[in-house]
Amino acid sequence: MTRFLRFTLATAAVALAAGGASALEPRSGVKLRALDKITGNSTDLTAKVGETLKFGRLSVTVRACYQAPPQDTPESAAFLEIHALGAASTRATAAEKAGKVQRGPQPIGPDGLLFSGWMFASSPGLSALEHPTYDVWVISCNASNPDVQ
Repeated sequence: MTRFLRFTLATAAVALAAGGASALEPRSGVKLRALDKITGNSTDLTAKVGETLKFGRLSVTVRACYQAPPQDTPESAAFLEIHALGAASTRATAAEKAGKVQRGPQPIGPDGLLFSGWMFASSPGLSALEHPTYDVWVISCNASNPDVQ
């Protein structure tokens, strides 16, 4: 991660926390929007914190979701882990073996991890999944108390 991106994310987190007299409140669920760039179809997904969703060839795990109280500037932030689901094994061509053909996004971590971090509803481009086929972004958090279903 570049220094600029780290600085930008840290600045956004401080701005969110200091945005008003009250802090962001934890929520038990999140509403995401996922886009398949090939078909142009978008789908709204909801999940509880700790739950894993599947969208296309992605697996999205929600680790946390926080939302600003109603009296503050609207903001929702969710910590997501997004993994690539395994593709069917195919025989590599000579061009692929030579490294001339790219086979999609390269994982940044173990088990096909493509993205791990905070996404902000008000700034979806600030910290985004970079994938040639899919986009995923946060719409809002729901349920004001983590104990409420």
